[in-house]
Amino acid sequence: MTAVEERPAPAAAPPPRRPHRVWALLRNSWRQLTSMRTALVLLFLLAVAAIPGSVLPQRALNAEKVVAYFREHPDLAPVLNRLGGFEVYASPWFAAIYLLLFTSLIGCVLPRLVDHFRALRTVPPDAPRRLERLPQFAAARARSASPADAAKAAAGALRKRRFRTVVREREDGTWTVSAEKGYLKETGNLLFHFALLAVLIGVGFGHWYGWHGNRLLVQGTDQGFCNSVTQYDESSLGPRLDAADLPFFCLRLTGFEAAFQPTGQPKTFEATVDVQEKQDGAWRPARFTVNDPLRLPHANVHLLGHGYAVALRYTDRYGDQQTKVVPFLPRDGMFTSEGVVQFPDVNIDPRTNKRDENLQVGFEGVYLPTVDPKGGPTSVFPAENDPVLFLTAYRGNLGVDAGLPGSVYALDRSQIVSGALKQVSGERPERLKPGASWKLDDGTRLEFLGTRPFATLSVRSDPTQPLVLGGAVLGLLGLMLSLAGHRRRLWFRISPGERSGSLVEAGGLPRTDYPGFDEEFGQVVGAARGSDEGTP
Repeated sequence: MTAVEERPAPAAAPPPRRPHRVWALLRNSWRQLTSMRTALVLLFLLAVAAIPGSVLPQRALNAEKVVAYFREHPDLAPVLNRLGGFEVYASPWFAAIYLLLFTSLIGCVLPRLVDHFRALRTVPPDAPRRLERLPQFAAARARSASPADAAKAAAGALRKRRFRTVVREREDGTWTVSAEKGYLKETGNLLFHFALLAVLIGVGFGHWYGWHGNRLLVQGTDQGFCNSVTQYDESSLGPRLDAADLPFFCLRLTGFEAAFQPTGQPKTFEATVDVQEKQDGAWRPARFTVNDPLRLPHANVHLLGHGYAVALRYTDRYGDQQTKVVPFLPRDGMFTSEGVVQFPDVNIDPRTNKRDENLQVGFEGVYLPTVDPKGGPTSVFPAENDPVLFLTAYRGNLGVDAGLPGSVYALDRSQIVSGALKQVSGERPERLKPGASWKLDDGTRLEFLGTRPFATLSVRSDPTQPLVLGGAVLGLLGLMLSLAGHRRRLWFRISPGERSGSLVEAGGLPRTDYPGFDEEFGQVVGAARGSDEGTP
């Protein structure tokens, strides 16, 4: 009997390792986030999310228009406010899209940049064996009998057209020329994406280190203001700033010129100001308009709007006088303006030097720059052609001593409802022309001295504005390079001949859609043969 050798059974193969579910989920999510499709979708979403910021008034730009929107849309405005419609660019949902786009672009661009540098350092590949199978093909006899001379002529013709060219010699005496062109297309793509990243970085850091403030500035040397948070009607500082970081400058409005079309449409606005840029420094005059802001070393002053401030002088029952210049806010395009003038510190008894809170006076009214000759309640032209001021007087407790916040452009309605503030004039408002006076029932007198223009200013500082501008310019340059560049490859194979010259075969392959490739191929082949006649 023959002994049978027993062999051990082969070891079983280990079971395949199953990827961790959490790791696989994170990896797939990162791939989806950093794909070009996701970046384009996020860019589209960012553009759509910015639409409400262009349609709706923004508190950061003009708080007055936001207040007017609440007044005109009392039901819709609170809903939009909860959704961040009046602070779009500071809302959480806009920041989420912004950060996702930023992350997607970084994850998308960096690998492409590495591949692009690698492709720039890689020489064009050698000619394929079957050139006739390429989209463009031509074959002819070269004028030079030497394959080396024909290869040098083809390489020179390609280099003149800025092709990256490599000449190779094979063992059988055949010479090949490989040429490639069109890397500017990918360079433009990468430049555009890096420019977009620069814009995003500039916007983000501008939000951190930028600041802005709005101020309604009345004409007059007694109405100036300096760059301080407390002197703005509305202000916002970046998260990385505090009030002490604001640069010093002071402004006072010295003049305002407005021109209107015959229909009342605005034509030109120009503000004249005095500027002080150093502590205890000299004042210098300056002018700026709507589209030409006042440019200071660390801030720009933009002109948003204008209106009229009413000057009233009140003489109380003891003969003391107080003068106030109060802006009346326009409510329509013809500058029908509403406002309130309050005199809480009047009627102080000189014997006791005490003030009776129930003898405070307030005036609520409407100012018409050009009164309607037919008696309408609105102005018919924005310029002061026939100004009239309609006032209603109230006496009592204005409620300003309670310490509660309130609007300076309206009386406290709760005081009127409770009877603490009562109307003292007749049923119809008093009509006053500039220079006219009004004697009230208690012997006190109100004089309408006239008006002064006021300008609504927006002071803004964005330290990253040059970065954003440079990113926008580079983005346009990259987009033009991307659209103008066309990736293509050309090959020449020169085989030695006996008497009739070397055999030249040429093939071309466009890597992207290029309608003019046929013509270019013919010109290159013709130039390579020492002729400009086109395709042989």
